[in-house]
Amino acid sequence: MPITVAAIRRYPVKSMGGEALRRAELDARGLVGDRRYAVVDGDGKLSSGKDSRRFRRRDQVFSYVAATTPDGRVEVRRDDHSWLVGDDALDAELSHTFGDPVRVLAEAETPYFDDGPVSLVGSASLEWCRRELGVDADPRRTRTNLVLETTEPFVEESWAGRKLLVGSVELVVDRRLERCRMVDLAQDGVATTTPMLKALGRAREVCLAMLVDVATPGHLEVGDVVTVS
Repeated sequence: MPITVAAIRRYPVKSMGGEALRRAELDARGLVGDRRYAVVDGDGKLSSGKDSRRFRRRDQVFSYVAATTPDGRVEVRRDDHSWLVGDDALDAELSHTFGDPVRVLAEAETPYFDDGPVSLVGSASLEWCRRELGVDADPRRTRTNLVLETTEPFVEESWAGRKLLVGSVELVVDRRLERCRMVDLAQDGVATTTPMLKALGRAREVCLAMLVDVATPGHLEVGDVVTVS
């Protein structure tokens, strides 16, 4: 069976819930519009599910969902309320929820990506996690851009250093993606928690999914065949 694109997901605001796409444009940076914005505090730290030099843990960010409007703007939703990125009302809402002044800012010199521009995971790898680790391996927990329909668990790891041709896009597979506590959390429409991180630590060196770079920009769609060269 050929490997195909099963799902495409984009996250217009870093760490918020994202949007499912049927078709995506990719440039040298990654999916156009992906992690285009982040919620930034007065120290310049990005709101996330973890603490680090760049990030500040603010789990409240997961209760918001960001999506791109038909005219290219980004709308943020929570329950029955919505705001457009760039409106003062959105910054006021987030500051109230976080209990700290924050703003939604566009990416500037420093990329908002954690490790790389595009990530992908195979469906067989997720199924293996469900079966062998006994965890909820909903692909939204991995926050990957591409879910590929595969039959062999972790076959994507064998592609390191190789090229993938998908639609009109050429990707170069880089390395395995080390996970953090975010895979355990309720987020992006997944309402429950799961002990995935600990289980991955025992079985998979805390790794799941692959990072890839864009060698040739273009577009890809759900259903496109993936050719490994």
